[in-house]
Amino acid sequence: FVRDYVFPMFRSNALYEGVYMLGTSIARPLIAKRQIEIAMETGADAVCHGATGKGNDQVRFELGYYALKPDIRVIAPWREWDLGSRTSLIQYAESNGIEVPASKKSGAPPYSMDANLLHISYEGNILEDPWAEPEDDMYTRSVSPEEAPDTPKYIELEFEKGDPVAIDGVKYSPAAMLTKLNELGGENGIGRCDIVESRFIGMKSRGVYETPGGTILLQARRAIESICLDRGQMHMKDELMPKYAELLYNGFWWSPEREMLQAAIDDTQKFVSGVVRLKLYKGNVMVTGRKSKYSLYDEEVVTFEEDSVYDQTDAQ
Repeated sequence: FVRDYVFPMFRSNALYEGVYMLGTSIARPLIAKRQIEIAMETGADAVCHGATGKGNDQVRFELGYYALKPDIRVIAPWREWDLGSRTSLIQYAESNGIEVPASKKSGAPPYSMDANLLHISYEGNILEDPWAEPEDDMYTRSVSPEEAPDTPKYIELEFEKGDPVAIDGVKYSPAAMLTKLNELGGENGIGRCDIVESRFIGMKSRGVYETPGGTILLQARRAIESICLDRGQMHMKDELMPKYAELLYNGFWWSPEREMLQAAIDDTQKFVSGVVRLKLYKGNVMVTGRKSKYSLYDEEVVTFEEDSVYDQTDAQ
């Protein structure tokens, strides 16, 4: 999941509508792929998903199914059965002996949550009012910034060809890397995001997300790219990023246009290698240093002091 989906997405620095790190969106292509693989292994003629008729996931799953097996049949109970609300769904589950956890405080139905190695999302309940502040006990992956340690945590994140490979000199596999970054971010109150987003089907929705490791990774990636990519590459990547993010958000991971953009993005990462030093403190990720053997930054050229390598009259 991290190697084949999360890291390729992060190479684009993707943010949907400038803020959403696509933690739910990027998980759907892999789930759809595995469902189709199992259907083909077992000879099944249909696959099923539990997404509602209001959300993005129905589109993401089904575009994945049809891209990989166009003749597959899709069963979507939320759209086909008499399930008009979360309450009726919970009643159906309980009548069939399926336990559904309730709020520890009120006994009310839980938030609608989606969790994977990159993030966890929360929707529903009081979050349906965009003015209501989330309760702190809702969060599961991070302490609040107010409760985070009073001492900053410094780390050095090493990159090879655009992907993180080591923290403080210790090598990690992709999954272990994201797990460690999640731990570091969560401990320091990093990665909470409260947004209202534009769903593909035409409505606005409010979601709260925790993406501790991804928040650290995105900041560090921008820092290492700032010294390894030239101006044209950086600016072109930033122009392509919103389209790439929109494709992922809307479920077009398997589309030829996403693959075309991915090829261009990956090509820019050939020399994005080096180390970024970060300061993690009470919800903040601050870049305090960056270095690379491929760095385009030249201190001799840029200095405000006297130098022998740049003739300022050339600026005329």
